[in-house]
Amino acid sequence: MTSLDLTADVVALTRALVDLPSESGQEGPLADAVEAALAALPHLMVERLGNTVVARTALGRPERVVIAGHLDTVPAAGNLPSREQDGRIHGLGACDMKGGVAVALRLAAELTAPARDITYVFYECEEVEGDRNGLLQLARHRPALLAADFAILMEPSDAGVEAGCQGVLEAEIVVRGTRAHTARAWMGVNAVHRAAAILQRLADHRPERVVIDGLEYREGLSAVAVRAGVAGNVVPDECVITVNARFAPHRSLADAEAYVRNLFPAGEYDEFTVTDAAPGALPGLDRPAVASLIGFLGVTPRPKLGWTDVARFTELGVPALNYGPGDPVLAHTAGEFVPVTQLRECERRLTDWLR
Repeated sequence: MTSLDLTADVVALTRALVDLPSESGQEGPLADAVEAALAALPHLMVERLGNTVVARTALGRPERVVIAGHLDTVPAAGNLPSREQDGRIHGLGACDMKGGVAVALRLAAELTAPARDITYVFYECEEVEGDRNGLLQLARHRPALLAADFAILMEPSDAGVEAGCQGVLEAEIVVRGTRAHTARAWMGVNAVHRAAAILQRLADHRPERVVIDGLEYREGLSAVAVRAGVAGNVVPDECVITVNARFAPHRSLADAEAYVRNLFPAGEYDEFTVTDAAPGALPGLDRPAVASLIGFLGVTPRPKLGWTDVARFTELGVPALNYGPGDPVLAHTAGEFVPVTQLRECERRLTDWLR
């Protein structure tokens, strides 16, 4: 089994994590290494559920903080092994989010008697469908392990604070016609042609900008797939348009569905089915623990444009924010990297806040 040296510099630890592949569903070897390294630390209680590893202090402090990061990455794109160049660590997952995991592991090793009790969560399957998410499995089967006053997701945020997150809804809009031979197309009704009205409404739609706690969340609505046709000589009798909506966290899932559905007059489509949905998370900047960290860091929070697991903590009643090294724009790209300066900064600032 590959071993991890948690006494190593955060840069070396980041490279070691990147060089241990852990695409979604294949986190086992990395989870083994993380579990073994944490179990060797006498100040932590370590438990495991699947390929999710949880380590906790139990010092009786009046406040508990969760520090969480996912172990998995998207599929490789010719970006292994890691390399260090021009003050950056390049490689699969360096930005999203093994740099953040390295910071959290360093905190776990070094903070033997923090001012706040800390629960470290290193979880599986964040980059795939929600039902496999390690945090969701913990919430379902071991919710007590996630109980806390505050949670920090080590998602890449350029070493700044990204508060809250957008919700996401995906739906399929079905438009039907009548099949016919293309040599006698007038005898049928082309479902793809009928679907043009739906696509035009999506093209013309101007997503809203919603300000919450002084942060502007920009919504989005996109057609992400169109499926139709059975053969080149057959008029299509069905066209399915997959729509992806990113909505501001003031909307509930029901509100978001109603908002999207009501954009299309009933006569323009035959079915509207939500295939996936996850609520957003309000920024909660007025919560004392959130305000404490933001004040200590001395940064101006930004809205999180995208979905992260801060939403899962919000559902559990735990305020959470995103704070980690790396530019989120680089996540999932073949050229992703994390700046060495941000690795060191995040480790130092969180150490000072928690000590």
